Amino acid sequence: MARSAPEASRRAARICAPRIPFRISIRVAGPACRPVRAAGRCLCLALALWSLSGTHAPASTKRVPVMTSAPTTAPTTAVAFSDLSGWTADDHRAALSALLRHCTAEREVFAPALCEAGHAASSAGTPDAARRFFEDWFAPHRVAADGFLTGYFEPEFRGSRTRDATHRTPLLMRPDALVAVTDANRPAGFPKDHAFALRTSDGGLEMPPDRGAIMDGALDGQGLELVWLADPVDAFYIHVQGSARIRLADGGSMRVGYAGKTGHPYTAIGRVMIERGLAEPGTVTMDVLRDWLAANPGEVDGVLRRNRSYIFFREVTEVGPDEGPVGAAGLPLVAGRSLAVDAGHHAYGTPIFVSARLPLADGTDARPFNRLMIAEDTGSAIVGPARGDVFFGSGALAGAMAGRIQHPAEMVVLLPRATPVDGPVDAGGAGADAPEAGR
Repeated sequence: MARSAPEASRRAARICAPRIPFRISIRVAGPACRPVRAAGRCLCLALALWSLSGTHAPASTKRVPVMTSAPTTAPTTAVAFSDLSGWTADDHRAALSALLRHCTAEREVFAPALCEAGHAASSAGTPDAARRFFEDWFAPHRVAADGFLTGYFEPEFRGSRTRDATHRTPLLMRPDALVAVTDANRPAGFPKDHAFALRTSDGGLEMPPDRGAIMDGALDGQGLELVWLADPVDAFYIHVQGSARIRLADGGSMRVGYAGKTGHPYTAIGRVMIERGLAEPGTVTMDVLRDWLAANPGEVDGVLRRNRSYIFFREVTEVGPDEGPVGAAGLPLVAGRSLAVDAGHHAYGTPIFVSARLPLADGTDARPFNRLMIAEDTGSAIVGPARGDVFFGSGALAGAMAGRIQHPAEMVVLLPRATPVDGPVDAGGAGADAPEAGR
């Protein structure tokens, strides 16, 4: 988390190889990645984390605009709720609980009347009341694009606030000199596709060092070390995920989240095995990659350098230990209900009904997954109107679930109605007053 990404997060996923979000979709949660998201994070990486998911974008501090006419720019077709397989069987109370976190004066995502109706349905406390709220106040529109679903989670690792004989690989804080590059301050000759630079002592801007240069000590001596890890592969994994929980050697824990990046392109390291003929595309899981690196320790340094992108972190203290990492929408992610999307197509807070067949249990065949989720995060590899990344929670079990997901899916966005429906809606989910956004 985000998550979303620092380059993100997951793991147990397969790396697909082509391009990334890294989420292999297994990306790690937390604000991480970019506005592109993460959180962003390519392509075919089955490994979510190592490839498809990509880093998730940092939590936003801006107000989200009122969702009145354009919650989505994706091409859509109006459908009826009765067309949605598994709609009535879902836990609409859980979806409503996630949605209502966007109903605050500070966020201004939905019209006040819609939020009032949502709170009333929540107070009623029945599954039917929650379902009827969504049917009355939203109109379903199927995204007219082939969908693809991956998963991500927030990993846990062991570390130390101080360097010792065991913990020798640091996660670095954002340098004070790191600044965003815009058309207003871009120096002559500075790459137009590079969004970050380091401010020099004379006030100029220069290209930040990439991962290899930082590994060689380009930022040493600045006191940027936030926490130390024992395994450089673990540290890299946190970069992909964008956030993590760290169990400290002296007791207690800390959570780290995305704080910035050098801006260099992200490369899924699972490609190395594929390029060398050691694995076929779609077969490089996180476990496969970790096992290969463990058996070939001499390859670790060179493989990690293949990904020039480097992520900076901060200690996250604004959310409780029992809450999820903060996603790009600025809210703690909810396991099983928060969805990372392409923020260029969908506004945060948009309800999206996701339908797929997923192997959520180890060793089992894919089973129907029909769930109303809320768009709350993004990632560099999450690109396209029907691209989604499901947040599965924190820890190893969540990581194992996320790592299995790299499947086609169908997405139906629920667009807010100008006025609520009066009477049954199963004959047509989109009434005459349904928004035309995205049509």
